[in-house]
Amino acid sequence: MIEAIRRHLGLRADYLLEHKAKFPADPLHLPGRDFVGRVLAPSNRPVSVLRNMQLLFDRGRLAGTGYLSILPVDQGIEHGAGAAFAPNPIYFDPGKIVELALEGGCNAVASTPGALAAVARRYAHRIPFIVKINHNELLSYPNSYDEILFGDVDQAFEMGAVAVGATIYFGSVESRRQIREIGQAFRHAHRLGLVTILWAYLRNSAFETHEADYHLAADLTGQANYLSVTLEADIVKQKLPLNNGGFRALRFGKTDEKVYSELSSDHPIDLTRYQLINCHMGRAGLINSGGASSGEDDLAEAVATAVINKRAGGMGLISGRKAFQRPMKEGVALLQAIQDVYLCDEVTLA
Repeated sequence: MIEAIRRHLGLRADYLLEHKAKFPADPLHLPGRDFVGRVLAPSNRPVSVLRNMQLLFDRGRLAGTGYLSILPVDQGIEHGAGAAFAPNPIYFDPGKIVELALEGGCNAVASTPGALAAVARRYAHRIPFIVKINHNELLSYPNSYDEILFGDVDQAFEMGAVAVGATIYFGSVESRRQIREIGQAFRHAHRLGLVTILWAYLRNSAFETHEADYHLAADLTGQANYLSVTLEADIVKQKLPLNNGGFRALRFGKTDEKVYSELSSDHPIDLTRYQLINCHMGRAGLINSGGASSGEDDLAEAVATAVINKRAGGMGLISGRKAFQRPMKEGVALLQAIQDVYLCDEVTLA
């Protein structure tokens, strides 16, 4: 298995597989088969939340490992159905989305309220559902970017979901309203026993300068993660960091030099570990995004992202477009290549 992973990584193999992290792993609460009892149980979460979190861990090819492989398909609203599904039109049908998650060995499938409701009686008992309750729609003209509620927690509970997901555009003008909305929704979700997963994205035109785009800076995304666990997100979904120093370059907020000198470095594993540090040292699991589909390099990019996440101490990967914007057989192979990274004992913690 490790040889296949090395082939996918190519010239980056030693760079990613041999790196020793700047910040030590000892203080971290790391994924494992006992994560619910060791990390989540001492919290204020109701017993039913613990049960549903364990259910997420106990499905798919990664069952019993403490890692998660999730298929997310909400792009029909977030990006437009034509843009998302024209490359592979079978996925206009939500039943095919769930079939891909099942065939791919995923722990769970995440999608829109309408998509999962359409097939709930057929599939909710076969694979855990994660209902994404808010979305950004792109039919208004001119386009605006604001996550609004398309569904609610009760709807997710009634269709048999084990978790709800939501996005907050941290840094945006609308973020304060979104924080209040999703904070209330997550508290209600916990009362009903549902796991909470937050897509902790940054969105502000000022974060992109002539020099660099800081939407994926480790210090800014790390702070978004910290805000997410403050809202009692059980799992934080974050994009892989590509740089650092957003606070310093944009000259706003507050930071400390040790963020850049002692807690991180320029290496992607160190940048991702800083994201995890901000998840209360891993008390909330960190899952990274598989990113957009770019064609022939998708498989190599997905494997590299999985290696970075695992070696940083993350809990898994959530990969959508790379999987569903291609024939199902290829999508299954890509999902399972990601899972192989988490099943491979030779891909160790950095």
